[in-house]
Amino acid sequence: MNAPPLKVLLVDDERLARAELRRLLAAHAQVDIVGEAASAAEAIAQIAKLQPDLLLLDVQMPGGSGFDLLAALDAAPDVIFCTAFDQYALQAFEVSALDYLQKPVQAARLAAALVKVDARVQAAQPAPRKVFIKDGERCWFVALDDIRLLESEGNYARVHFAGQRPLMLRSLNQLEERLPPAQFFRANRRQIVNLAHVASVAPNAADGLDLHLPDASVVEVSRRRAQQFKAITSL
Repeated sequence: MNAPPLKVLLVDDERLARAELRRLLAAHAQVDIVGEAASAAEAIAQIAKLQPDLLLLDVQMPGGSGFDLLAALDAAPDVIFCTAFDQYALQAFEVSALDYLQKPVQAARLAAALVKVDARVQAAQPAPRKVFIKDGERCWFVALDDIRLLESEGNYARVHFAGQRPLMLRSLNQLEERLPPAQFFRANRRQIVNLAHVASVAPNAADGLDLHLPDASVVEVSRRRAQQFKAITSL
């Protein structure tokens, strides 16, 4: 059985750049170009509507960069950056882009980038759901499975993963609405914990529970939420 086509969205403010990508992609039968966007705002609407598997994404665009676009998404598709500005290369790889292509995009380089996508598809390895976090000049693509804890800091949330603690420009309440409830539990007013990262559970003096994480941190479950936690985890 043939693999389904790879749904690609082209995001670049230059019409000629999008046309050139279309020309190059015409040689790849597995690619289905589902749409184009000329700005970050337009791309956000197109992503919600078209659900692409892959973005070919410019970095510098008027009204919002490619990084700003990713930071506005609840979950990000795979990304291959296409840009004329080589100083963004390191930043792009830090956020786990599949590849980084410098304009003018060469046919061989684009083909090599698509091989990376094909390799994962052929291995039947669906892309994990990821969020994009931009904190100052640093950026990350983070799989939800790797996030162990989210903590409220005013209108922002501090995200704990792999030794990193960046601030995400979303409130804890906003994130709670979008996170899978079977995986992420609102332990108290300030914290949401990934249940997969709970190493042990113990009752505490406040008639609640203490959740011990592998990094030795402890998350307190309020008494009101303790029964909910026990129901979810079958304790």
